[in-house]
Amino acid sequence: MTTVLVRLSKWLVVLTLTLSLGVHWAFLQSVAWVGMVVSYSQDATIGEALAKTFDGKHPCKLCKAVQEGKQSEKKQDALKVEGKKEFCFDSKISIPCPPSAFTLLSAPSDSALSRTEPPPVPPPRGFLV
Repeated sequence: MTTVLVRLSKWLVVLTLTLSLGVHWAFLQSVAWVGMVVSYSQDATIGEALAKTFDGKHPCKLCKAVQEGKQSEKKQDALKVEGKKEFCFDSKISIPCPPSAFTLLSAPSDSALSRTEPPPVPPPRGFLV
């Protein structure tokens, strides 16, 4: 069960990434080109079908839909950029100043010479003994 969820989550990440990069438009355009080559090659040679497919003068319905989808996506991206908020520097920022007088505190010494208490008698037993 967990391996299925892991696989599903990986595929969801891949799908989300491809959609965010716009790979779906390239995939749909490729499908449209293959369909155009197949349909044009029924009436002409393969060379003429390829030329007619990629000349840009004979787009199919799917090519037009892909082009419209890309244009609408660009318009949405342009609207998102326009709605971006600009933050500017506020000149009224107050910077705290250090106090005029302070006392320097010394840290306690942790050296071996400063330890005056003797070791415990009897010595503590080991944890595993």
